[in-house]
Amino acid sequence: MPTFQYEAVNAAGKAQKGMLEAANLGDAQNQLKEQGFFPTSVEEAKVKGRAAKAARTKRGKKGAAEGGAKPKKKGRGFSLSIGRVNTKKMTTFTRQLSTLQDAGLPLLRSIQILESQQKPGKLKSVLGQVAEDVESGNALSEAMAKHPKAFDKLYSKMVAAGEVGGVLDIILQRLADFMEKGERLKRRIKGALIYPAVVVSIAVLIVTGIMYFVIPKFQEIFNDFDVELPGLTLWLVDTSKWVAGNSTEDQAVPGAIYIILSPFVAFAFYKLIRITGPGKAVTDVLFSKIPVLGGLIKKTAIARFTRTLGTLISAGVPILEAILITRDTSGNYIYEKALTSVHDSIRDGETFSGPLREAKVCDPIVVNMIDVGEETGDLDVMLMKIADNYDEEVDVAVASLLSLLEPFMVVILGGIVGAIVLALFLPLVKMIESVSQSK
Repeated sequence: MPTFQYEAVNAAGKAQKGMLEAANLGDAQNQLKEQGFFPTSVEEAKVKGRAAKAARTKRGKKGAAEGGAKPKKKGRGFSLSIGRVNTKKMTTFTRQLSTLQDAGLPLLRSIQILESQQKPGKLKSVLGQVAEDVESGNALSEAMAKHPKAFDKLYSKMVAAGEVGGVLDIILQRLADFMEKGERLKRRIKGALIYPAVVVSIAVLIVTGIMYFVIPKFQEIFNDFDVELPGLTLWLVDTSKWVAGNSTEDQAVPGAIYIILSPFVAFAFYKLIRITGPGKAVTDVLFSKIPVLGGLIKKTAIARFTRTLGTLISAGVPILEAILITRDTSGNYIYEKALTSVHDSIRDGETFSGPLREAKVCDPIVVNMIDVGEETGDLDVMLMKIADNYDEEVDVAVASLLSLLEPFMVVILGGIVGAIVLALFLPLVKMIESVSQSK
């Protein structure tokens, strides 16, 4: 019979480790539950020899009989960390906390166990502070709200709703599902943009290298033969001089430096503009007007706000508060403005769908489904269906964007290379003609 190695906690929240024999993994978990343990890890052990197996089994039973040694509380030390906690880590933590709560483990002990499993970093530091706050008598949602870079407003409000309703494990499970779907949507969009970004970057570097190293060699040949250069070739030579830093005596920095640094400067400038309210509004409106890309942004924003709002309402968060949280986490000025109108409409006793229909930021089918959800009392269900439908539409929009980008890049890059080749060959033709006439 196989031997399984397990890690578990007992009813008092003390850690247990040991070995047991069972027919399969499910049987091993059932045996542990019958003994009053909450398993956190069960896996088949590879033991060498009967003596080693017997010794480990004996140690496991002894530990279970003694109730397990209480782990010493280690100092958390100092952990330097910058930025937000990784979404993948947050999703894993949320799902594990949901499992421990579903098993009936005390909340404080669950957080301490999950903290001990984390590698040094921001999440471990944050969980340590959350555990201290909970131990001091604060609610979990209040403790989490103090760390917005790990637990945003949506997260802490849903946890608060779970605490009030006594369904924290279910709420945490929904939160984990929500984060996974949101992250999957981001990965699809980023993955689709990686290919064109890499192609354009490599093309720019190659063209810059040609301008810096190759064109000056041709210029020397043209000067030696004293050929009158066409306008296109003169422009190419002047551009090459600027790239190499030889355009004028006063040019201190080669143009190649500007070309290499320009994407980083543009990105920093974009981020700086987005910090301000007017800048965010202008960029969101401009991006929404771009063909194809504007449609993708619209579908992504609808999928995001409907999933967020549906998750909050299903968790029991009051609808007015849920709309405000959704507005603050939507990330798009157009939909922030629309949700503000929705909030004011509901506060005044009117409908959800009316302001959306007037704002014209959603397709008619979205507004009609929300209207039906209001009438039937299943608004959260309708919102989740809309989100699932638009997730699929985002996939189609991403594929369409890629299908347009590929030929567009081929034409642009082909035009640039063709212009360079033509500019170099026109003087060569004149050189051949002059040599022929001289004979």
